[in-house]
Parts: sequence; C-alpha cells; structure tokens
Amino acid sequence: MLKENIFNLLLLTITISLVSCYSTKTNKTNLSTNIITPGAVWPDDDGNHIQAHGGGIIKVADTWYWFGEYRGKDVEKDYRYVGCYSSTDLVHWKFLNKIKFSAPDGVSPDGWILERPKVFYNEKSKKYVMYFHLDDKNYKLAEVGVAVSDKIDKGYQIVKHFRPFRNESRDIGQFIDDDGTAYLIYESRPTKGFFIASLTDDHLDVKENLSFIKERIEGGAIVFYEGLYYIIGSHLTGWNPNPNLYSSSKSLRGPWAVFKNVAPPETNTYSSQSTMLLKVKGRKNTTVLYLGDMWKPNEQWDSRYLWMPMEIGEGNLRLPPPRPFKIDVKDGASQIID
Repeated sequence: MLKENIFNLLLLTITISLVSCYSTKTNKTNLSTNIITPGAVWPDDDGNHIQAHGGGIIKVADTWYWFGEYRGKDVEKDYRYVGCYSSTDLVHWKFLNKIKFSAPDGVSPDGWILERPKVFYNEKSKKYVMYFHLDDKNYKLAEVGVAVSDKIDKGYQIVKHFRPFRNESRDIGQFIDDDGTAYLIYESRPTKGFFIASLTDDHLDVKENLSFIKERIEGGAIVFYEGLYYIIGSHLTGWNPNPNLYSSSKSLRGPWAVFKNVAPPETNTYSSQSTMLLKVKGRKNTTVLYLGDMWKPNEQWDSRYLWMPMEIGEGNLRLPPPRPFKIDVKDGASQIID
C-alpha cells in the first residue's frame, strides 16, 4: 500500500510538472505555428488572454464562435459579462465583444451570478438564444436564464429565467445532435444527479427531460461519436479540480454505462474541469476535443484552458496527458507535438 501511494504521488507530481512545463516554457499558445498549448496563456487577435471561461462553442457556416464568462479586470461590479470570440481554425480567435448584462427582474444586483453561458442558433427564428446559470450571491436561486439576440455577438436581452420542470439548476451544458436537435444539461442538487432536457422548437424553453442520471456531477458535456453518446462531468468540489467521470449510451434516454475516470484519478483531470466535448468533423477524419477550465479563483482573469484531442471509441473515453497539438478543421485530424 505504501509503495502504491508513493507511486501515485510521483505520477501526480510528474503530470502537474508536465502541464506546468508546457505552459510556462511557451507562456503563450504559439499562434505563429498554429499550435495549441494546454494550460498556456491564449492570446486573442488583440494580444489579450481569451476570457471565455466555463464556455461553449457553436459553428455557424464556416466560423466557430466561443462564448464564456468574461472575467477580465475591466468589468463593472454590478454587471456580468460574456466574452464572444470567432475563429475559422480553432487556434486564432478574434475578440468580438464582451456582452454586458444587468441583473434581471426579481434578482438582486448584489453579487448576482451569471455562469457557463451557452448559445444556440435557431434556424427558424434566425435568432441566437443564450442559456446560462443564474443565481444570487448565496446560490439559492438555482435557475437558468435565457437571453435572445438577432446578432451573434451583441444585443442580447434576458427574456426569462426559471427552474427547468421546477428542478434546481446550477452548472449547465449544451449539446447539439447531428440532426440539429438542441439539448440542455443541468445539474440539480436536491435530486442528487443531473438531467438531459430537449429544448422547444424556438429554443426558448425546455421541452422534455429525456434522462435523469443519478450521478452527482457538474460541468456536464455530451458528444455523439460512431453510434454512441458520451457524457462527461466533474465531481462537486467548487473551484478545485477533481477526477472527472464519463459514461456512454446508445440513446440519450439511457441506459447509461457505469461511470469511469476519464484520466488517472490522481491527476484530477490534469488540474481541469470539463466544460464541453467539441466534435471537429472534417473531410476525412473526426477529432473530439476535450475543453476544460483550469480555474484560478483568486486570479480569475488568468484562469487557463486545457484543450486536448481525446481517445474515443467503443464506449471508451480517455483524456491523454496534455501536450501541445495542432488541429486541422478542414481535414478533421489532430497532431500531437512532442
């Protein structure tokens, strides 16, 4: 037992050292060579570290849009902001806007919470619909907020906030299936699990709870790959990283396989928390990217991102040790850089 504990401690130390080494050695993602470096500062087109924490990505035509919590130093106390960026290659990101929100009706502006924003594009209405975790400063509200805009990067107005099917909702995730159907993933503390809910045709409300998964995880994300749905999430440890878990199923309605660790548990998912599984489907290949946050609660503006191509297939999902990599969005292939 002692030898096993020593081995695990050494493995954890080596893993943390590797992530630190890559992020500090390069300091920034190397945009000139199209290399993404997990854990490094990731500058936008203005040279500023990207502020899109706890975020989500959608693709409209040939452009990817990244939304997330804007936690820069240039924010006003009573407002909350969502960062919006665009890219055609997932490496070089153009800053579009920090979308400003004031507390919605019925919510005190004193310390109010807007977290994990996710945007859906509605083909019928031609509107962009943003969902986010809405809460008060004591995390007692536990609702989703919904904002709508005609433009992807500005003009969002909060139109409603509610508890889905009267369930508490904290961390949320988004999933858009291959047929375009949109889903909301939301974690509910009283039920000791999380739900997968389809959205209405206009994306303004939840339509049906397809599945309740009795596993106490948050930061939920789903991807469909070669006939199976894979879901990933983290334990409930606040800002602190933990061993993220995954499961798989032939249907979003389940049954779901027993949850397993997506990475060696002693690494705490390489000091990250899941926020999205992004499928990059090209002409010949398909890569599934793990998108995770490396939170710095005392310096939130400097929180980093851990992106890595995943090993996926036949019900198995594995996050390999972080390494710099390239991604070809046209071909769909990724390449680890040694």
